[in-house]
Amino acid sequence: MKNLLFIILFIISDLSFAQIDIGVQIARLKYNGGGDWYNDPSAEINLLNFINDNTNIKVQPKYIFTDLSKKEIFNYPILFLTGHGNISFSKSDVKTLREYFENGGFMYVDDDFGLDNAFRREIKKVFQNEDLVELPFSHDIYHSYYDFENGPPKMHEHDNKVPQGYGIFIDKHLVLFYTYESNPSDGWANATVHNDPPNEREEALKFGANIIIHALTN
Repeated sequence: MKNLLFIILFIISDLSFAQIDIGVQIARLKYNGGGDWYNDPSAEINLLNFINDNTNIKVQPKYIFTDLSKKEIFNYPILFLTGHGNISFSKSDVKTLREYFENGGFMYVDDDFGLDNAFRREIKKVFQNEDLVELPFSHDIYHSYYDFENGPPKMHEHDNKVPQGYGIFIDKHLVLFYTYESNPSDGWANATVHNDPPNEREEALKFGANIIIHALTN
């Protein structure tokens, strides 16, 4: 079943993404407002290496960042946004992000604890008529390659809240996935950064692989 999935994946990817010849990349989104958009730069590299080792998806494991003033964001099928603090989208940023989503782009946002209020405020500027909705555990993003029967894994305990996964849809198509009280991207970072147990880091990487696979196949 998984082999069939990746045959389908390569057919879809070859038609959809110009970067397939060099391998899938994840672009970190740099934003204004003062939040630490740049934290844990090893995260994407380790996730892409995990995908390379455990699937037959072609990747390019590099740390790449872009910002909304650059049209190069349209070169990347997947954007990643994280941090602890404030976010601020200008009118131009909002227009560019909306265009990115309407043209098939996907963004994963991971609250690194402290991002939630600012993110919800700013993303509403982009999606005035769409709401963040909690995804049921039956959603494909929790089963696209590995099974997560209880939704997002929790990497670090901060305040005893249940981890949650939210989405925004355009025409029933998931264009944004947001994890809250979960923080799997901390588990993608180098082992010495947060000193997480190996089994928890593996769960975080598996969950990240699910997100990327879902984004590429949908």
